Amino acid sequence: MGLFDFFKKGNNSFKLNKILQMEDATSAIIELDTHISELSNYGADLSKLSHPQKVLLFVEMLEREINNGGFNQFYWNSSGDFSEEILIGLKTIGAHKMAAIMAKANTTWPDQKPPKDRIERQELHEKIEEKADPIWEVCDQEFYEYPDDIAALLFEYVKEHKADFS
Repeated sequence: MGLFDFFKKGNNSFKLNKILQMEDATSAIIELDTHISELSNYGADLSKLSHPQKVLLFVEMLEREINNGGFNQFYWNSSGDFSEEILIGLKTIGAHKMAAIMAKANTTWPDQKPPKDRIERQELHEKIEEKADPIWEVCDQEFYEYPDDIAALLFEYVKEHKADFS
C-alpha cells in the first residue's frame, strides 16, 4: 500500500503521525509533498488543500524547480504562476534568507513581480532573459548554499499545523 493509499483510505492521521516521527526532515517532507502534490493534481486544483498544505506545496515547487534548472526554469514553468505565494510561503515558515534570494531574482521583472499568467510571463521572460540570466545564476548559487534549512523549517511548520495535514 502506497502513501497515497493511506491518505485516500482515511488513514492519514496514522500515517501523518508516522511521518512526523521520522528523524530525517527531508524524507518526511518528501513524503508529505508527494501526498499533497497528488491531492492537488500537482498544483492544478488547490481547492482541496488547507492553507498550510498550500504553503508546503508552494515552497516545495520552488525547491524542485531551482534544483532542477534554476530560477530561469522556475519562472518559465507553471510553478512560476505561484511566485507571490511562494515568497509569502518562505517567509511564513521562517526561510527569510531564501525569501531574500527569491526577492532578488524577482528584481529582474518589471515592478519586481513576475506575471501570474504563464503565457504573459513566458513572453516577457524571452525579452528579459539575456539581462536576467546573470542575476538568476547568482541567485541559483546562493539558493544551492541553503542558507535556510527548508526541510527542517517545513517539518516544524507541519508539526505546528498538524491538524491541517490530517
